[in-house]
Amino acid sequence: MGIFNHLFCVDINRGVRNFQDTPGAVLLDVRAPQLYARRHIPGSRNVPLGTLHQAELPADPETPLFVYCLSGARSRQAALILRQAGYAHVTDLGGICNYHGKVVK
Repeated sequence: MGIFNHLFCVDINRGVRNFQDTPGAVLLDVRAPQLYARRHIPGSRNVPLGTLHQAELPADPETPLFVYCLSGARSRQAALILRQAGYAHVTDLGGICNYHGKVVK
């Protein structure tokens, strides 16, 4: 990790607020189901990264999608896959490990 990495980190807390303020938005948790069951952000749907291609996702490519995982690595991959699939508004929120809001346990 470089000395300036903190300047470019995604703020998942702000991102979740943006999700909550965006009508029609979908929040995707791309972690394994076991991790989702332990702790997840309210209102999120669990779509593990490996099943993203088969998942039932919004038909409208203009639907705002917000994606998170544990550390940010899988969410980054998922955001790329979703953009390549034609979704125009994809936001990578990074990792839940940096989230300070309410979670479902």
